[in-house]
Amino acid sequence: MEPEVIGTALARTNAALNISSAILLTSGWAFIRRGQITRHRASMLGAVATSALFLIFYITRFAITGTHSFAGVGAAKVIYLGILFSHMTLAVLIIPGVLRLLYLVHSERLQDHRRLARWVHPAWLYVSVTGFVVYVLLYHVYGWV
Repeated sequence: MEPEVIGTALARTNAALNISSAILLTSGWAFIRRGQITRHRASMLGAVATSALFLIFYITRFAITGTHSFAGVGAAKVIYLGILFSHMTLAVLIIPGVLRLLYLVHSERLQDHRRLARWVHPAWLYVSVTGFVVYVLLYHVYGWV
């Protein structure tokens, strides 16, 4: 199978994982707001799992196909690069936050968990949604070269 075919399939899979993570993050937030701790835990662990799978598949896709240059020009390219830069920066920054949240809840330090989650959750949700947006712009709207 051609590397680009594999790369495109992995990119599509990653887009689905990003959307799944966003849905799980949103439902996890809704569950905890209603006091449904068991459902919150399941949703958030699902978000961790889908994000971890995303990272594995992203690294695999990158190893197979390398980088892609956005084909859009002008304002479209500026907007795309702005979204991509903010997405990549927050993606790197949330990893220690997510790991810390897991540690805090495992240690039953729920106040600290809640306090940190107020910052990590919206950043993680932003990363999941913008990951999908980057995929759509790169693979379906403007393309890459």
